[in-house]
Amino acid sequence: MTTTDSVDTATTEARRDRPHFASRSPHFNHVAMSLPSELLREAGRAELVNFYSNVFGWEELPMLTDEGKRLVFQAYTLEQFVYLIADDPPMACPRLDHFGLSVGAESELDDILARAKAYRERDERVDIIDKQVDDHGMLAITSCYVRFLLPMMTEVQWWDMKDLKT
Repeated sequence: MTTTDSVDTATTEARRDRPHFASRSPHFNHVAMSLPSELLREAGRAELVNFYSNVFGWEELPMLTDEGKRLVFQAYTLEQFVYLIADDPPMACPRLDHFGLSVGAESELDDILARAKAYRERDERVDIIDKQVDDHGMLAITSCYVRFLLPMMTEVQWWDMKDLKT
């Protein structure tokens, strides 16, 4: 039994009265944010692509790029993406507003964090909230937050389902 199976099984009773989806459960597939048009022009776009591809492994989808208007990152699969669009006024939010990514191993979280810290050594605009662990007994959630030029931070989480390791 996988970690996901255990979590799904534990909540099956609570789902009986909710909508059912035969093909698969719906899942989050993208986040969208508005930015100043200038940030989506060549120089700003290059900065965004450089950071998010080197730190997170996201890829620009050039066929969706519209100079000064739109930039779309594929985040690991074609069905997961970060959609950036020009708007006036652009999105503004408090520092802790974020969207989350889950990784399968603590070492993967550590690698992302290390790459973000290395990038911050050459660009002080990288905003990081360092690694922390929230231990709930059977589950410990390790996380860090990273932001570069976007209005929202990206939280990276690793879930350690401790009771399932025995």
